Amino acid sequence: MAERTLLVLFGSQTGTAQDTAERIGREAKRRHLHCRVEALDSCDVANLIHEPLVVFVCATTGQGDPPDNMKMFWRFLFRKNLPAGSLCQLDYAVLGLGDSSYPKFNFVAKKLHKRLLQLGGNPLLPVALGDDQHDLGPDAVVDPWLVTLWDKILALYPLPPGLEIISPDVCLPPRYTLHYLPEDSPHPDSELLQPTAPRAAPCELHPFAARVVSNQRVTAQSHFQDVRLIEFDIADSGITFSAGDVVMIQPQNCPEDVQLFCQLLRLEPHRRFVLQPTEPGTSLPPLLPQPCTIQYLATHYLDISCVPRRSFFELLAYFSTNELEREKLQEFSSAQGQEELYSYCNRPRRTTLEAMWDFPHTTCAIPADYLLDLIPCIRPRAFSIASSMLARPERMQILVAVVRYKTRLSKPRRGLCSTWLASLNPEQGDIWVPLWVKKGGMKFPADPATPVIMIGPGTGVAPFRAAIQERVALGRRGNCLFFGCRNKSKDFYCQTEWEELVTKGFLTLFTAFSRDQEEKVYVQHRIRENGRLVWELLSSGNAHIYLAG
Repeated sequence: MAERTLLVLFGSQTGTAQDTAERIGREAKRRHLHCRVEALDSCDVANLIHEPLVVFVCATTGQGDPPDNMKMFWRFLFRKNLPAGSLCQLDYAVLGLGDSSYPKFNFVAKKLHKRLLQLGGNPLLPVALGDDQHDLGPDAVVDPWLVTLWDKILALYPLPPGLEIISPDVCLPPRYTLHYLPEDSPHPDSELLQPTAPRAAPCELHPFAARVVSNQRVTAQSHFQDVRLIEFDIADSGITFSAGDVVMIQPQNCPEDVQLFCQLLRLEPHRRFVLQPTEPGTSLPPLLPQPCTIQYLATHYLDISCVPRRSFFELLAYFSTNELEREKLQEFSSAQGQEELYSYCNRPRRTTLEAMWDFPHTTCAIPADYLLDLIPCIRPRAFSIASSMLARPERMQILVAVVRYKTRLSKPRRGLCSTWLASLNPEQGDIWVPLWVKKGGMKFPADPATPVIMIGPGTGVAPFRAAIQERVALGRRGNCLFFGCRNKSKDFYCQTEWEELVTKGFLTLFTAFSRDQEEKVYVQHRIRENGRLVWELLSSGNAHIYLAG
């Protein structure tokens, strides 16, 4: 009988596709299939020719682009020299997650399905196109599609004699078990957060711990928005970047949240443990040291401030000893309860920690072994780099608007990364931030004679500050910037820097301060007023236009 193995591969930007892929993995285990769930770029694409059964779960980002963790796979799959029948032994299914308010809705899933077909793959069923815009979210498509998928898979790979599908009432074993170390076991000398000089260029698995040099508020104290210009020391990091590139920053939870989390779950923050995979072949989480403390796990790894997904409530329901709480959790994890879940979680942006607070009897009964199944890991945040290496060789700057807003919940919502960054005070001692650099989507012209028109309202001006610094260092003059903000006196970022460059003849600057007069004035008004100049730069100067916001 054919070996009952399934490979689930995902391309995920915000974590939804990964969450769905892990759900398919759990459903496969209930059907006694040997299943691996991996990011597309983590698997060896050349081995696809040996895989009998693969489910692809892919999100579409931006303007029809593949997510970052499937870019290498995407390039390989569309190579011209791949033979037409190379995937003829592959049974596959593609599940797309997208948003129909974008013109290239589920573009990646549609194109992947078509390409696998070209290479000889055999689709088990038509591509599924999950839609964020649907009242029930992508699950409206995903749920019925999965029912059909399992029918097809079980027809090809029937259950072994004597085995039945594991009932949804039974909780599956955790991915890892936590083994506490005796309290008197020796501590390793290495401090978990000390910076280490990496051998290769820093990346997600090996970030560089950059020292914070300065953290300066660049909006007036009276202004409603707190915006920071933060500078990092990247000497000896091996990091290089150019204008338009992006820095990825790995944030951490605030101490108050970590303390509350440990209290709710009755965990001792300083207990040390090692993780052991439940099944052979499961790799350990790459960013967790072994051994590790509960405090480190809750500070640096578990995303307790994210809005919890349906799968969170589904797993939580198994641990509930309280009937009322269990009923509510089961409702939130059912297909019928998705609207209710949306108004409980997504609309008010309720965090995982707040949801745990609302289910206290269940929360204190969560076995520590299940923490990594229950709560996703903290995702890195991307920021446009706001400085040039040509101007400041061993430094990197970012412009950060601190995210803070109100919903119907009494406590204001705060962005995890921006709030953490704003709280760092380098005057109180050395502070290290884990970061690495990614190529950005903006490429500035190589020809020094090509003029550049940049439109950057608010913190959207960040990549243009990098570009202008770079171009000025190379002696290039055709720089035209349209900048917009609310008030000249409150949020005109880098004002003196721009004015100096205007005086030196390196920059043509147009500003729109929307609230400084009766009539609101925005960058588009300034572009219209200066239409003749813009047209001249485009028609005779072959100018490039860039927009960031």
